[in-house]
Amino acid sequence: MARIEGVNLPASKRIEYGLTYVFGIGLTSARKILDTVGIDLNKRVKDLSDADVAAIQREISANYKVEGERRKEIRLDIKRLQEIGSYRGLRHKRGLPVRGQRTKTNARTRKGPRKRGGQIALKRAVTKK
Repeated sequence: MARIEGVNLPASKRIEYGLTYVFGIGLTSARKILDTVGIDLNKRVKDLSDADVAAIQREISANYKVEGERRKEIRLDIKRLQEIGSYRGLRHKRGLPVRGQRTKTNARTRKGPRKRGGQIALKRAVTKK
């Protein structure tokens, strides 16, 4: 099992898809990395030699921000938007969709489960003992 940037890649997958398990590497980046290193896209992760894994690791660490470094960069970008008071920053802060989607319906992923505010509960009279 190949381990790149602290991520165990699935052994049975092709290497171009296996690399996408690393946060910050998509399919396009994975193909560019493999072209640069000179590894066949159809090769399986379990068929990689130690030299191949080391070459991929060197290429990624030299030219790409991945895993913790990438997550930190994204977090700082969002924090910067919030601090300057931009519209996108406010949407992030309120937990609402940032990219112009409708929120009257849908948007449940960002907003969370429905809040039952429309129904008024019947108040019970407090009895003295």
